[in-house]
Amino acid sequence: MELFGIVWRDYRWSFVGVIALSLVSAGLGIGAIAFINQRLLDAFADPWRVLPLFLGLILLLLVVTLASQLALTTLGHYFVYRLRGQLIKRIMDTDIERVEQIGSARLLASLSTDVRYITVAFVRLPELVQGGVLTLGATLYLGWLSPAILGVTALWVAATVVVCMRMVIWVYQHMAKLREVEDRLYADYQSVIEGRKELALNRDRAEWLYRDVYTPNADAYRHHIVRGDTCHLSAINWFNIMMLGAIGVVFFLANGLGWASAQVAITFSLTLLFLRAPLIQAVGAVPTLINARVAFDKLNTLVLADYRDAFDSGSRRHAWQEIALEGVSYRYPDEEARPGFAVGPLDLTLRRGEVVFLIGGNGSGKSTLARLLTGLYQPQAGSIRVDGRPLQEADWTTYRQHFSAIYTDFHLFDRLIGPAGESPDAALVDEWLTELEMQHKLDFDGDRVTNVNLSQGQRKRLAMLLAVAEQRDLVLLDEWAADQDPQFRRIFYRQLLPRLRALGKTLVVISHDDHYFDQADRLLELRGGLLHELIGDERKAASRDAVARVGRQAPA
Repeated sequence: MELFGIVWRDYRWSFVGVIALSLVSAGLGIGAIAFINQRLLDAFADPWRVLPLFLGLILLLLVVTLASQLALTTLGHYFVYRLRGQLIKRIMDTDIERVEQIGSARLLASLSTDVRYITVAFVRLPELVQGGVLTLGATLYLGWLSPAILGVTALWVAATVVVCMRMVIWVYQHMAKLREVEDRLYADYQSVIEGRKELALNRDRAEWLYRDVYTPNADAYRHHIVRGDTCHLSAINWFNIMMLGAIGVVFFLANGLGWASAQVAITFSLTLLFLRAPLIQAVGAVPTLINARVAFDKLNTLVLADYRDAFDSGSRRHAWQEIALEGVSYRYPDEEARPGFAVGPLDLTLRRGEVVFLIGGNGSGKSTLARLLTGLYQPQAGSIRVDGRPLQEADWTTYRQHFSAIYTDFHLFDRLIGPAGESPDAALVDEWLTELEMQHKLDFDGDRVTNVNLSQGQRKRLAMLLAVAEQRDLVLLDEWAADQDPQFRRIFYRQLLPRLRALGKTLVVISHDDHYFDQADRLLELRGGLLHELIGDERKAASRDAVARVGRQAPA
């Protein structure tokens, strides 16, 4: 019903036009049967006059039926095209916290499986509409021929449909369970693909993943798909055979009880045979609609942002001078018996043009602070102020446009873009290709990098090139130098950071390379989710041995 509801809401008049074509097609189909009954079965009719009329009627029926089906199929594919695009856009607009809670496996399952189910349902929708319209028209015609026989036949067909619907309910139950299993299978696929190196090194782990994780899920999938298909096929065969049985009932009522003439019985039989194929197709389309309903239910459980056409890409950045985090706190959801990790309250002021280094042990909250600072996470308490003005709900998109960031789990895109989405400054790109020592490592097709299969250190250098090309005034670098060789690590701290600062960047660098702490204007430390600035002797001690200082942190 949700599928029909969306179609009626967004494509009402197109759908009405398609239904009108289907009605014309049904009328022509019933007209063809009536023509056979009244003209071809007439022993006194001239066959050479009747045959051309009949062939013309059949040709017209073919054209109109094909037109109605193609119209609805085209509408269906356009609907699915919009649905997929809207789903992608909703994921883009959803808060990062919610996307991380959903997980990539569920999102991929929805983008592939759920959209596919809806696609198939809409493609099969013409069969359901055509079958329903034809049945309605045929019922009216048969009622005109013999109301009594139609009444008995209708009861027979109704009983047949009731049994079919019971089987269809079973199909729905198995499809709903099947969709839950598919989420787990996508998680298994992700483990196999992303953990391929570890699984190659440890065959015991590979065997455990295959036998104890994947195989039970695959068995559950096989169980529900077999049961669902069994109910589906049983429904089709039951309907098919019972329709043949209805023909026998019609001849018994006509010839045995004398309720109608033989000609009427033949017409009833022809009509039932004519309806048999579209009705079987309609019954066959029901499971696809059930799958679509399950898919819509799964999409609704994702709780994504509402769809909007706008990207807000034209948000204008302003010449800020100070960004302040005041009493900012953030707590992750509880996990079973363990309370969620909390960060804050945090107080931090960044001034334009500063270079700030941040240190802290694993689990101290560095990545969370990075997400809060860049606006990916919104504070659960406290506020972020820009030049003294607290950010409101409508300000977050514009605020995020001030940042370029290279996180530890960064995704590497293959296209360079300028500050407003246009082609980047060619001179700036050439200059930084040389600075990053990548001028002989990268190949370009316009603004697109054609070879992104690089080492991790080179991938980070390319990510730096993309960030520079964007010309944002705030750059966050999360352990950027960790994958560089010692020589280029020195180049990064001694040459690249000063060059970035000379370009007017404000830099926040998460790093434990204590040899280069002298490049920072300020040195901050996170310890157990709390932030404080290291000055004086504390900074000198951290600059001598940051690793030892981090190692002394109490576990969060």
